[in-house]
Amino acid sequence: MASLLVIDDDRTVLLLVKKAFKDSDVVVHCAGAAEEGMQLLHEHRPDALLLDIMLPETSGIELAHEIRAIDNRLPLIFITAMNDSDTAIEAMKMGAYDYLLKPLDIRQVRILIERALEVRRLMNSPVRLQEAEPDSEDSDVLVGRSPKMLEVYKQIGRVAAQDVTVLIRGESGSGKELIARALYQHSHRNGACFMAVNCAALTDTLLESELFGHEKGAFTGADRRHIGRFEQCHGGTIFLDEVGDMSPATQSKVLRLLQEQKFERVGGHETISVDVRVISATNRDLEQMIENNAFRLDLFHRLNGFEIQLPPLRERQGDLKLLLDHFLKRFNAQLRKNITEISPEALRMLENYTWPGNIRELQAAVRRAMLMATGPTIVPELLPKEIVENLPSGAVARRAASSDGALTVDLAGFVDERLAADSINLYQEALHLLERYLLTRVLRETQGNQSKAARRLGITRGSLRNKMRELGIQVGQVVEPGE
Repeated sequence: MASLLVIDDDRTVLLLVKKAFKDSDVVVHCAGAAEEGMQLLHEHRPDALLLDIMLPETSGIELAHEIRAIDNRLPLIFITAMNDSDTAIEAMKMGAYDYLLKPLDIRQVRILIERALEVRRLMNSPVRLQEAEPDSEDSDVLVGRSPKMLEVYKQIGRVAAQDVTVLIRGESGSGKELIARALYQHSHRNGACFMAVNCAALTDTLLESELFGHEKGAFTGADRRHIGRFEQCHGGTIFLDEVGDMSPATQSKVLRLLQEQKFERVGGHETISVDVRVISATNRDLEQMIENNAFRLDLFHRLNGFEIQLPPLRERQGDLKLLLDHFLKRFNAQLRKNITEISPEALRMLENYTWPGNIRELQAAVRRAMLMATGPTIVPELLPKEIVENLPSGAVARRAASSDGALTVDLAGFVDERLAADSINLYQEALHLLERYLLTRVLRETQGNQSKAARRLGITRGSLRNKMRELGIQVGQVVEPGE
């Protein structure tokens, strides 16, 4: 459970913050003076701190220096009643997370604190390798003992302590943020800040502002100066996720920062120097984007000081069972369930599926099945339809509305969808889809007679059986109407 400490001599501020988190899991500790606040800090070790700049017996800035000596990674948000925010900006240069102006807006307080708590969680939750206990509640786990994952662990060990940029490449959902956090936690910067920014989740203007900050009046809605992530992360590490989605203008500014460790806020002229380690990640083909003039070659070389290729789940031989065991233990604790096993049929379906959404898709599928389960076993009926039918998630392959429930395939739609999802395994996905459609169609035509179906297909009966096993096709499912 997260905790928040508020130090302010204004009782209305303390009451407002308590009200903001009244119905949440955040525990709020309040202090009206510096001495009381320091006592609560030592006692509760909060995950975020709201600190008034003007306290009766001392200034918030002086107190912040003491707090930094105790916990240098604590997200610290200053509160000021001044119309002009220069004092708060000066305070932020010493490493504060952000600042708020009085009178406080309850919605803004909650949003900012929740973001700060997430930053704290990312910094404090250890990312353990496969040797750790997978059901550890206070850590995230990189689960896997396949040769490709063991190579990833070695690469983390080689480069974590080196102050170089790292580019993590892999498909969506494969765990790139966990790799970034492991690099941070094993680096010499692990006592400083770590922040993650999803470059695909923001518009060009908002992304520039998020990274570099902006001056008051820089654009519509910029009603005050904003400090960006690079400035906040001085001395620490910033993780740029989906870096291939940055606009050309943002790419240029990031390139300059990597070359000179300098930048200007949006709408500003002051040159700001920072010392930040950049870790980036993408699921896109940057080389192809460079050929299409959509990504800068010089930026690619700057970001790619060291490359880690994270394998997709389908290439991690033997890791699926380890991951299933990990998620069963974790979700049993979270959901207060006691699910002890996966039926052989369900396990076979999970093993035959190609997992285009990787670990994220597997986690969602296991959680959903456990939520629906009424007994101690996960059975096929609890799995998502695309896994039971062995189709890529979201594939445009569906049951027709006809009375016989025949399977139809919109190949063009499927290809369009997988291209839009930046698939890098489209050949295998399309082949898998078409094989399943063809075998299902012929088996339905022969009423499930495998000898006849093999003859129509021009393959041996043994080959047909092997294919059916690989694709998760069962004769009963194929020939029974209404499926």
